[in-house]
Amino acid sequence: MMNILFFLHPKSEIKYIYDDCSLRKGIELMRGDGYSAIPVINREGKYVTTISEGDFLNHIINKGECSLKKLEDTLIGDIAGDNRNPAVSINATIGDLISRAMEQNFVPVTDDRGMFVGIITRKDIIKFLATEEGDIK
Repeated sequence: MMNILFFLHPKSEIKYIYDDCSLRKGIELMRGDGYSAIPVINREGKYVTTISEGDFLNHIINKGECSLKKLEDTLIGDIAGDNRNPAVSINATIGDLISRAMEQNFVPVTDDRGMFVGIITRKDIIKFLATEEGDIK
């Protein structure tokens, strides 16, 4: 049985943002790196949620806050709603991983204490499965 850690992009190699960072910082991080969603963690290192471009846009439209000052005064944690992209445990099965990857471009991974350890991308899962079937060389 394959361990899902085979697919892991460790925390040290990916972008994420803290829940106490400003919206402005979040927008700049995502815009600068071309991401449409990014994991959010707290200062203790626990996974909180995933925030998307849509979350930023909805906040700006709903609150009418588009000045740089307002974006600096609002924290990521203030707009991060329900966790629509729950993490999987490092002990999850490949089946669990595939089910989660069908919903989002990446799956956050946590250890037994809920600490964020990295992500697994849908692209990597598909590439592996296609290679296993002999479709990709």
